Amino acid sequence: MKIAVVGTGYVGLVTGTCFAEVGINVVCIDIDQKKIENLKQGILPIYEPGLDEMVKRNFDKGRLQFSTDLQSSIQGCEAAFIAVGTPPEEDGSADLKYVLGVANDIGKYMTDYLVVVTKSTVPVGTAQKVKKAVSEALALRNSNLSFDVASNPEFLKEGAAIDDFMKPDRIVIGVESDKSEEVLQRLYKPFLLNGHPCIFMDIPSAEMTKYAANSMLATKISFMNDIANLCELMGADVNMVRKGIGSDTRIGHKFIYPGIGYGGSCFPKDVKALIKTANENGYDMKVLKAVEDVNDGQKHVMFTKLKRYLGDLNGKTITLWGLSFKPKTDDMREAPSLVLIDQLLKAGAKVLAYDPVAMHEAQRILGDRITYFDDQYAALSHSDALVIVTEWPEFRSPDFDKISASLNNKVIFDGRNIYEPQEMKALGYHYECIGREIVN
Repeated sequence: MKIAVVGTGYVGLVTGTCFAEVGINVVCIDIDQKKIENLKQGILPIYEPGLDEMVKRNFDKGRLQFSTDLQSSIQGCEAAFIAVGTPPEEDGSADLKYVLGVANDIGKYMTDYLVVVTKSTVPVGTAQKVKKAVSEALALRNSNLSFDVASNPEFLKEGAAIDDFMKPDRIVIGVESDKSEEVLQRLYKPFLLNGHPCIFMDIPSAEMTKYAANSMLATKISFMNDIANLCELMGADVNMVRKGIGSDTRIGHKFIYPGIGYGGSCFPKDVKALIKTANENGYDMKVLKAVEDVNDGQKHVMFTKLKRYLGDLNGKTITLWGLSFKPKTDDMREAPSLVLIDQLLKAGAKVLAYDPVAMHEAQRILGDRITYFDDQYAALSHSDALVIVTEWPEFRSPDFDKISASLNNKVIFDGRNIYEPQEMKALGYHYECIGREIVN
């Protein structure tokens, strides 16, 4: 079986590589010649644990190919996945020009029946727009070739994407015909041998499922951050509260960890897009608007804490451990670190930073506005405070003697609650985290 995956960003590259891993012949296509040449040499445009080895293995075996030529690549394919970007417009709606551009090109070049699958996160109704774009391109060729559209939203967590694809919680597929369902059943059969559920449904429901899932997870995060902020005011410990409510199986333990706000490529964009979709259909998503408001506010919490403790930040030096929006990725889209850095710089502070993998991405975004270090302890040099921004594993058990020897004052602000307040008090630190007691 042969398929095409158009787009070699995060979703497209993981999708194509994982399909190749189970024996499917895959051509990954992108208009960026440099990116394609790099991929052929094993140089990836993203960081994802284990992906580079998997790409190289399948490329060497000939199951995974890379090309800029959609016309030749699509020949002999049974399915073509559209996995290009859908960046948010200023009003929060998803920009579909890349998706529809690919659909138009598929209509120009297809020579046999094809299932055209939207893998990108797209609003409800996009599949019909894709179908229209393909149909119009075929009509210009005076072609009566048949095709189907389908929706197959991705549920990949950055940092665990390979496991999520190879051992999925569920596979959601929206189809419009028995023929397209049969093609996609064959394609996904290798992933179902261990009992992973494949849920076929109508296309609008599949498109909505992705937005609903991410919006629910974002809601849990913002709810817990709201509770954490109230805990601080009331003298409660949010970690105890989290354990207490997480033991309820209706709630569960996942996504109820307080912090300094969610970021990344999915949650912020998808929440905005769903609010926008609702507005266009005359409905007000009141809960999601509150989720967004809480998250925006939560990204300012660390700056407020720093200013309250240190006073005037002008001339102060602040060290950040972690820049990416979450561990095991170099993704800094909508990262809380960017909000904090902007606030600190505007206040006149100097910012020193260390992240295990996101340094190059940070430099691309921020340039020389902050100072970067290759070592987490070197980044502490004569700093007035350490702020934990991303919960990388290497920050969990640091050498506190090294920290105290480098800092001007023994001050740690923990945006991810990875240390215990009483232990920090015993070590002589001023320690503030989220939703727990402040210790001196």
